[in-house]
Amino acid sequence: MGVDGTLEYLSDLLSSSKKKKKKKQTQTVALKIRMDCEGCARKVKHVLSGVKGAKSVDVDLKQQKATVTGYVEAKKVLKAAQSTKKKVELWPYVPYTAVANPYVAQAYDKKAPPNMVRRVPDTATISETTVDDRYVQIFSDENPNACSIM
Repeated sequence: MGVDGTLEYLSDLLSSSKKKKKKKQTQTVALKIRMDCEGCARKVKHVLSGVKGAKSVDVDLKQQKATVTGYVEAKKVLKAAQSTKKKVELWPYVPYTAVANPYVAQAYDKKAPPNMVRRVPDTATISETTVDDRYVQIFSDENPNACSIM
């Protein structure tokens, strides 16, 4: 191997190191899963632990929540959870401080954990609430006849 061969080898070696795959990011996937007992929770934890790349699995029976952390994809975790024949969806709740309008009708959910509301798209507006504008106008401070009604 002469000088030309050595230079070619080194250039190939350096160019192949640039094409390395990017390391996957650690993700946390939260799921809402209908679980009735400890046996259900154990079954869900066992199935989710088998997902390739899962580092830790936490199951909260009280909140009906399962959290998978590791080098996982949400679709694969969701598919694995659905194989348990339980009702499964991605965790729909967020802290009410993270939502622009937490009192919109779509965000309110009786079953939500404390200080949490349902995740709603940013396109949801206050005008989509169940309160009619006529009632707001009747009891408004700007309405001079509001005192007579009250």
